Order: sequence, then C-alpha cells, then structure tokens
Amino acid sequence: MPGQPLHSRVVALAYDGLCTFEFGCTYEIFGLPRPELDRPWYRFDVCAAEPGPLHAAGGLAVQAPYDLALVERADTVIVPGWRGETESPPQPLLDALMRVSERGGRLVSICSGVFVLAATGVLDGKRATTHWRYTEALARRYPDIRVDPDVLYVDEGSVLTSAGSAAGLDLCLHIVRRDHGAAVANNVARRLVLAPHRDGGQQQFVATPVACEAGNGRLAALLDWLPGHLDEELTVGDLARRAGMSLRAFQRRFRKTLGTTPGEWLARQRIALARQLAETTDLTVEQIAAQSGFGSVETLRHHFRRLVGTTPGRYRRSFAQAANGRPQRRQAVSRTAPSA
Repeated sequence: MPGQPLHSRVVALAYDGLCTFEFGCTYEIFGLPRPELDRPWYRFDVCAAEPGPLHAAGGLAVQAPYDLALVERADTVIVPGWRGETESPPQPLLDALMRVSERGGRLVSICSGVFVLAATGVLDGKRATTHWRYTEALARRYPDIRVDPDVLYVDEGSVLTSAGSAAGLDLCLHIVRRDHGAAVANNVARRLVLAPHRDGGQQQFVATPVACEAGNGRLAALLDWLPGHLDEELTVGDLARRAGMSLRAFQRRFRKTLGTTPGEWLARQRIALARQLAETTDLTVEQIAAQSGFGSVETLRHHFRRLVGTTPGRYRRSFAQAANGRPQRRQAVSRTAPSA
C-alpha cells in the first residue's frame, strides 16, 4: 500500500459569511472517506479564520473546531471564497498563511478567496485567476499579479487559484491528480458523478454548451467519437470532414463551443491519455507516443513539456515516487501558456 501523500493534511478556512458551495467542494474532495482506494487519504480539518461567532451565507451558524493554530500544522490550506473583494482579511490570518508559504506548504483559493491570498503577497509576480466577475477588481487592486480572466484554474506549484463555483471542484480534482495520479482522480470524480478532467486552460464561460450544439449535433457526436481514436493520425481537416463541415466553419464552431482550437483541444486530450499510460502501464515512451497519437517521441516530449512542464520519463519517475510515499518532484501543470 502506498505511503501517506506528501500533502496529507488539508485545512479549509471558515469565516463569517462563509461561501457554502465553495466550502462544500473542499469537503467533498478531501474530507469524505475513500475506503475504495488502496492508499491513505487526506486528513481534512476546518479552522476558524477569525474569532466567532461565524455564519455562513444564508444565515447558517458555523462552529469551526479549530483556530488558526491548526494552520501551522497544515500541508495544504484552502480559502473557499471570501466575503468581498474590498473586505480586508484579518492580519493574524494573513500572517498564518505567510508562514505556511515560507515553510513550503501549499495555498489554494476558490473564487473570491484569491483576495485573501493576494493580500499576503504570495501571488505577486505569479499567474492567478478568480471568478470572471472579480478579475478586473483583482487586477486593479493587485497590479503585481498576472491575472488570467479566462481559465478555470491556475497551478503555480505552491499556490493554486480557481475561478468560481464548479471550477473549485475542477481545481480540487487537479490537486488529487497531482498528488495521486489520474486513475485515483478519475475514481473520485466518478463517485461524485463529475467529469474526470476539465483542463485548467479551458475558458470559464463557453457560449454554446456542446450538448446544445445547433443542427444535428455533429460536433457533439465527434467529441464522443474522438476519445477512442486518439491513436489515429488525425488532422483538423479530418475532424472537419467527419463532422460534415467545411474547415473554416468547423474551426469557427469549435472555438465558439469549446473556447479553444481543434488542434489544441486534441493535443490536450492526447496528453491526458499519455499521462494515464505513463502512470498505469509499463509501456515504453515510444509505445506511449504511438498509443496517444503523437506518432513520434519527439512530438510527445514537446507537447508533454509544454502542457505538463516536464518530460514523460521524469513524470513517470515522479509519480512512482509519490505513489510510494516519497517526496514528489514539483510539477507545473494545467497552464494555458506553460513555460517552454
């Protein structure tokens, strides 16, 4: 049985005006027991970010079992929203979060919780996101943060931020994937009846849901067909012909519906498959490149480094170390514009 994960103790903050949905996301992912998994799960606790009495949005009373002293022992601290972008967080909370950052702990925010992390200074010079309603206010108030208004979440290694509501679930699943791998994250998503992987680079707001695609649903049918054919040599022209559209109409409809280009979407799907193969099989890098549709090891390595931030071989070794309870090599993943 694998050892305890590197980031095993997760602490969520409760505050007056607590956003219950965002808080619920943290408990659903990290707090529920997982007897079906063959590994120790996270230890999940809640601490008060400020002295009480505390109330959640909607008037519910909140009683947190711990105070900020617990943050000192946390591996990961999550700020599930905040009560307003103009509401300054208490200084003791900011000091506690800074100490987490200084000792190498992981800080996470969901939705407006980014304003708490921003007030500590840990996001200065880094990319971050939040709900689209707050991105302009965040950029204006904290000009040293590189605010990305379009993505679902941003992973900067030791500090991670998400957009609003359901994007918090995507970020939490991304953290599980980072700590335990794709197979475990998919298992958790299945139990919660969630899509197993929405990439962080996906746009927050997509104008046309795939299921509601106009006409006869040709694009939706194509997206259902593609996952089983990622190993084939497919060009954007091939996809357009299969969808029964001209190349120009297909590219326009694809971007309008999914918020990205067909080529980029296909590359990300293939990388997701390559990561799963690297984690769960003993296939060689050459075989992984073929089965994930990249054709050559060089092409696989190029896209793997671009989208995952490391090579397939290093990713496999890092994941194997993490699964055995040894320190995991830090990786930067799910970025819209990763480092080359």
